[in-house]
Amino acid sequence: MGVAGPWAAGPAGSIPDLSFAVTDAARLEHAATPTIRFALQVGSGGAAVRSIVLDTQIRIAATRRAYSHDSDDRLFELFGARADWGTTLRSLLWTHTTLVVPPFTGETEIDLLVPCTYDLDVTAARYFDALHDGDVPLEFLFSGTVFYSTADGRLQTARLSWELEAEYRLPVAVWRETLDHHFPGMAWLRLDRESHDRLVAYKSRRALPTWGAVLDELLPAEEDGA
Repeated sequence: MGVAGPWAAGPAGSIPDLSFAVTDAARLEHAATPTIRFALQVGSGGAAVRSIVLDTQIRIAATRRAYSHDSDDRLFELFGARADWGTTLRSLLWTHTTLVVPPFTGETEIDLLVPCTYDLDVTAARYFDALHDGDVPLEFLFSGTVFYSTADGRLQTARLSWELEAEYRLPVAVWRETLDHHFPGMAWLRLDRESHDRLVAYKSRRALPTWGAVLDELLPAEEDGA
C-alpha cells in the first residue's frame, strides 16, 4: 500500500503541488549488490516539472507492527527486554538516498533503489534479520529541490520541506529474497583483525574445511539451539 503526502502549492502557476506514493517493492534484477527497487509515484497536480533533485530518508516505524516471541532474543540488542518495549521500542533510520526525477507533467513513476546489507553491525540489517514473516512499516520522508517553469517560460527553483511523506509496508519476504539471491543460506559476522587472525590460525592448524566446521568444533554441543 502507498500513502501520498501532498505539499500545498502556492498560487496557480507557481510551485507545483507535489505528492508522493510508494506502490510496490521487489528485488532489483541483475543488480551487482543486493538492492530493493521501490516503485515511487510522483504527482505534480497537473503542472509541468522540469526535474526534481529528491532527497529521501527511509525510517522503520517499528512500533507499528506486532512481534512474535521467537524474535525476542534477536531484538534484544536493539530494544532490550520485551517488558521494556513500552519505552524502548522506537523508529529506526534505515537509509538516506538521492535521485533525480526527470521531466514530467501530471504524474510519473520512477525506481527508488535501496541497497541492502547482511552486515549485522548495521541497525536496520539487525532489525530485518530478526523478523521471520509479516511486513515492515516504512516511512519515506522527502526533501530536495524542484525545477519548474512559470507561465512565461522562465525556469524557477524551490526547496522542498521534509513535510512531504509516503508510507509503505515492505514484506519481510522481499528483504530475505533480495539477500538470499546474492548470499544463499549465508549470514555475515564482522570481527576485529586480531580475532579474525586467531580463527584463521585455528582453522589452519586443525585442517578444518569451512568456517562452519570451526564453529562446530569451538561451540559445545549443549549450546546448539540455545
